Amino acid sequence: MKENCDDKRRRDGESLGDGAAGKSLGSILPQASRMGSSLGGAVHENDDESLDEGVLRPKFIEIVCIGLNVARTNLNPVGARRHIRAAIEAGASREEILFVLKVAAVMSIHSCMFGVPILLEEASAGSLQDAGKMRAKRLQKTGDATAALEKMKAIGQWNEEWDPLVFFAPVWTDEYMATCLGLYAANVFSRKELDLLCIAFSYTHLYGPGTRHHIKNALKAGATLEEIMEVLKLCVVQGVQACNLCVPILAEELERHAASKNASA
Repeated sequence: MKENCDDKRRRDGESLGDGAAGKSLGSILPQASRMGSSLGGAVHENDDESLDEGVLRPKFIEIVCIGLNVARTNLNPVGARRHIRAAIEAGASREEILFVLKVAAVMSIHSCMFGVPILLEEASAGSLQDAGKMRAKRLQKTGDATAALEKMKAIGQWNEEWDPLVFFAPVWTDEYMATCLGLYAANVFSRKELDLLCIAFSYTHLYGPGTRHHIKNALKAGATLEEIMEVLKLCVVQGVQACNLCVPILAEELERHAASKNASA
């Protein structure tokens, strides 16, 4: 089936001009309100609040919003494009935006961190013994190569919730941690800003231990309670993408349905 131009542009997250998928929240939310929801005004006011209070820099707000839209639980090209554009206009560099995308990729580790503890609890004693033997064999082949794990501990970025992951996949986990170390060493953002960004990823992944870990580190790095609350509020406002994405689809499908009924009348 041939893809039409509007479908391709919607898929790529581009503006459709007067088409619904290209509209900003400012134009989508009134449409949601006209369809019988009181959400529009309330969310729009909350969306402005973070900017108006001046707790976080406008550029950093856009950086966080890019992260929320490219997180593995969202992957929203329309929102990502809108906030990348706004971040560039607010002064963000190519390096800063690319860094957010890299952080989004490595923060997908939360899927393992959600599942591995359950695997550990549910595994029988026999299967755990087998896993332990396989782990020992892998470490023998690599010469106990877990240097990155130790470096993560040394810089205070180790999370004890990762211990089960080390048990099942020590070499893979060390390779992952080496990637994380590269991001920490890049110094694209301050340590405080990096942990604020990671709070957003952990929170939108609904990963409690990671959220606690990065809140604790952000406080140590000098973040204020107000700054952390602003990040959490941005995570909540992200939920309006449900309207941003689907209210236009609903309007289009209702219009198509009505046209079909009129044609057959």
